[in-house]
Amino acid sequence: MHLVGIVNPFASSVTPRVRVALEQRLGEHHRVEFHETHRRHHATRLAHRAARDGADVVVAIGGDGTLNEVANGLLGTGTALAPIPGGSTNVFARAIGYPNDPTGAVDQLLRALRTPETTIRSMGVGLADDRAFLFHVGIGFDAAVVERVEQRGRLKRWAGHALFVESTIETWAASSSATFDLTRTDRPPATSSDDRAADAHIAIALNIDPYTFLGNRPLNLAPEATFDAPLSIVALHDLSARSLLQVVRSSVTSADGLPHGGSITHWSDVHGATVRAASAVPYQVDGDLVGRIDELRLGHEADALRLVFPTSATPTTRRRVTPSARPGRWRDGS
Repeated sequence: MHLVGIVNPFASSVTPRVRVALEQRLGEHHRVEFHETHRRHHATRLAHRAARDGADVVVAIGGDGTLNEVANGLLGTGTALAPIPGGSTNVFARAIGYPNDPTGAVDQLLRALRTPETTIRSMGVGLADDRAFLFHVGIGFDAAVVERVEQRGRLKRWAGHALFVESTIETWAASSSATFDLTRTDRPPATSSDDRAADAHIAIALNIDPYTFLGNRPLNLAPEATFDAPLSIVALHDLSARSLLQVVRSSVTSADGLPHGGSITHWSDVHGATVRAASAVPYQVDGDLVGRIDELRLGHEADALRLVFPTSATPTTRRRVTPSARPGRWRDGS
């Protein structure tokens, strides 16, 4: 096979020694070329060029932000994506069954490439306006935590999860009262008050579960979120310490994720939704801070990306629930 490796040289686990070892290991069995990213969105352009030039698989070596950029360059092409974890959290690679160690992940990948007819499969992606996401979009408090972490980017490489926990506590202590509203747009207007959620402090749109990992422990907000289903959206309307502790406890211990009702909104099978805020709120895509918005459209695109699953993975499938009105994809201003 023709493999193209796209490497983020600044990712926390990607040392020069690791990169050379990965390139040599992949090159033992396949035709391989490696490229480094040098700036924001560079990985998207490199991935698009690799697909245009006929690469069979693009191997993304870095964190979730690098993986998201590569995925956006491969949408709708016949070139498959393979993730090799190199960041501090690596939510997506771990969620689909790859080990968190880059060397172990490459060994899994090589085994998977021996039987591409069973390990390379299509998956759906989420859409935040025109940008695709693989596992989640966070709006409000969640993105404010990411924003605080990114302000200490050099420390992130070494502190990892401890920095995220510290930043969460600091963001909570300094949090403002900014809120936003969510509305489902994939069903006829005003079908139910449950299709609207006002005064949310945080919302997470999930394409897969878990939401993230604390060390080796997954935080499961919406276990029903799978590759072959539309989005799940979870929103919190109370950021009190008691409420947040209950959410964390439920996401760690419950097989059902967060319940719908009270201060929690939990929607499943969402093909489309809109976020509106009176004043701009931050949002992040697959752990990568994008900016601030006063309006954001969320959607889902089925079978948009080919993905190399590890041989040990058996992605959960479930029956789709098709709403009566499904929005189309937003591209080129349509």
